Amino acid sequence: MDPLDIRAVGADQADDLRATLSLAFSADPCTRYIWPTAAAFLKAYPRLLMAIGGADLERGAGFAAADFGAAALWLRPGGAPDSDAIGALIGETVAPEQQAVMAKVGELMDRYHPHEPHWYLSMIGVDPARQGRGLGSTLLRHTLALCDAEGVAAYLESSNPKNISLYERHGFEVIGQIQPDDFPGMTPMLRRAR
Repeated sequence: MDPLDIRAVGADQADDLRATLSLAFSADPCTRYIWPTAAAFLKAYPRLLMAIGGADLERGAGFAAADFGAAALWLRPGGAPDSDAIGALIGETVAPEQQAVMAKVGELMDRYHPHEPHWYLSMIGVDPARQGRGLGSTLLRHTLALCDAEGVAAYLESSNPKNISLYERHGFEVIGQIQPDDFPGMTPMLRRAR
């Protein structure tokens, strides 16, 4: 795959980025724990992406490959999601019995999140119809090259154990586990500055 096929996503393509990530995360164990029905997921997940990156990606850095066959939502060093919007979304859309678990998940995410400058990979995914072609790896390499050019770390929480080896191949190291109560578990991973 030609790395030149990767592009930064502008405000006019924010919906395309959210559509690809929604498809990619439709069977994700952690995401579907939070929103177990298809209707709940389809209603809430795009709102989560907006709370993280902004409606027009003004808080995030979006990238896409192969005409949105793969997409990623990063937060640049110093960037942060809209925690109030995320809290409101959880309060409005998550079953009351799971809200306490999600509060613990949030606390653990904060505990592992690095304090030094870093790029935070909030979401990366491939359209299920285009998986297995190396699109995710190509997209990941692209932004990791930006991290290296800036001399900063990269951080993520893998919400699917199947992806851990992919991230390890790209230099990420497991630094813990986030799995309170019956939550399926996320694996925080750090790629140190190079």
